Amino acid sequence: MTNYTRMYRWGLTPWERYGKAAAGSIAALLDREEAERSRPLGRALDVGCGRGQYTPELARRGWEATGVDYVPAAIEAARSKGVADVTYVVGDATDLVAAGLGTFDFFLDIGCFQGFDAGGRHAVGRGISALANPGATILMLAFGPSRLRTWAGGVSQGEVTAAFPGWTLVAVDPAQTEGLGWPMNRTSPRWYRLSRS
Repeated sequence: MTNYTRMYRWGLTPWERYGKAAAGSIAALLDREEAERSRPLGRALDVGCGRGQYTPELARRGWEATGVDYVPAAIEAARSKGVADVTYVVGDATDLVAAGLGTFDFFLDIGCFQGFDAGGRHAVGRGISALANPGATILMLAFGPSRLRTWAGGVSQGEVTAAFPGWTLVAVDPAQTEGLGWPMNRTSPRWYRLSRS
């Protein structure tokens, strides 16, 4: 698993460039998610939120937004942005129940799940499943496995579905990665959308 605490300390956060590189595609995916729901939208959890790059956008769109990350410095940086109507919690994505977050209708994971080994991925799946309201959905960005997997993560479609028994894989869409300028561009990044009945 990637040591995100060290990477934040050293200022190596290439994943933060994704928001700018793919702002249009992220907006379109969130639009699609919201079009199928009535208002109010409900509660959304940004899993592995880091410094809160996407959590405020969820709140702006009308979700009751919470971000969770295990790196205290990242959560402190997210909180320091002073965005109203957003909650940030230091918590482990592999033990979400212990964080006392409550239940959610929508889960956003941009690059967190892919960083775990098989045991960690199944723990994330169990935690999200335990916090999911009926009809909840997950929107997840994950790069495919590569020779850099040990360092940067990556998962196959089969590994995604295996971690979420009882969920239906609704869509798999290619992810826009132009402009990132890092080796993961070539590992078939995908957006996975799963739904729980």
